[in-house]
Amino acid sequence: MQDSPPSCPIPRWQLLKQELRNVDSREFDRLRAAAAPGTVLDVRNEQEFAGHHLEGAVNLNYLGPDFLEQLDRLDPEQTYLVYCRSGRRSVRACTLMRNAGITKLIHLDGGINAYE
Repeated sequence: MQDSPPSCPIPRWQLLKQELRNVDSREFDRLRAAAAPGTVLDVRNEQEFAGHHLEGAVNLNYLGPDFLEQLDRLDPEQTYLVYCRSGRRSVRACTLMRNAGITKLIHLDGGINAYE
């Protein structure tokens, strides 16, 4: 009988989150007010975005079929502010962005739910 691999007590997305610059909603709003147009990224799906999004945000659906192609169109020298509903998708989106060479990322800790 084989031993099962040890389980990780911390979910993978939380480990990835530790590698990001995470800010609360107050700091996110302060940074958003000074952000260049097109640099606040909402990575939720189109329906969620249409229902409610932060002013000035651009929708890049993390789960969409063209997400990676959309990343290729982003300026790797720019700073991006990224959020989703709870913070899980945006952590994963930021990880993909970093892998694509986009390293200046600010993550909204807790996602748009942090405003409630």
